[in-house]
Amino acid sequence: MGKEITKAVAKAGFTTIMADLPRKEAEQACSKIKEETNGEVVFFPVDLASADSIFSFVEKVKNDYGQIDLLINNAGALYPKKKDVEGKWDYTLMVNYFGHYLLTNKLLSSFCEGARIVNVCSLTYQYGKIKPQLFECGRNSWVQQMYNYFNSKLALLYFTLDLTEQLKEKQITANCSDPGIVGTNIIAMNNKTFDKICDVFARPFMKSPKKGAQTAIYLALNESAGKITGGYFKNVKQVSILPRVLQSNEREILRQLTADLLREKNIML
Repeated sequence: MGKEITKAVAKAGFTTIMADLPRKEAEQACSKIKEETNGEVVFFPVDLASADSIFSFVEKVKNDYGQIDLLINNAGALYPKKKDVEGKWDYTLMVNYFGHYLLTNKLLSSFCEGARIVNVCSLTYQYGKIKPQLFECGRNSWVQQMYNYFNSKLALLYFTLDLTEQLKEKQITANCSDPGIVGTNIIAMNNKTFDKICDVFARPFMKSPKKGAQTAIYLALNESAGKITGGYFKNVKQVSILPRVLQSNEREILRQLTADLLREKNIML
């Protein structure tokens, strides 16, 4: 989906930074998009599981570009087995939520009035929970990793709502994009039986990455969408967030857990 989003933003005339892990495939994809769109598209490496990598990315963006009009947080991770960061924190939570949280907050001073933030969430947020051990690595099973993914998407939704309140006076919007179930490589557990069943019975009915990207593209580029903030969008339409999620005290718990993690990692926003 990231390729499709990058392509659409570049075609719309924006100078576009394509951010991804420092890998050859990403650089090649960036070059191809640049040729196809004839736009100004550059590749900046960043590892959302690493605070140092995020800081380097932010510094380069601020040094090379004066202001930011759009930020689309599309990166996502789901590993079939336990994977940690610095031997302590869960990789999925660090990438899918905390990395986006840190990157967005570090870039806020560069956002212009009327800028837009789009966070790519998931319908699985409804199965997530925010508990005190949120960031900790759990059991080494694909079931645990699935729940870590659900939790990370709920956290990203809550973060979007917090951004809405924080940035409203600056006329900067923040919305959630739900792509639906998309047949990308993230839907793989490295379990031969599970993956085979998925490939045969499920993947043919999933959305293509191009279709999955349409809601994020709409929120980033549509004129009417630029007047909405704090919304949850699916199939290019705003839908309601589950009332129990909005009424839960988990949002406040997440704020505290995030603040505690920032202190533990000695990070100042």
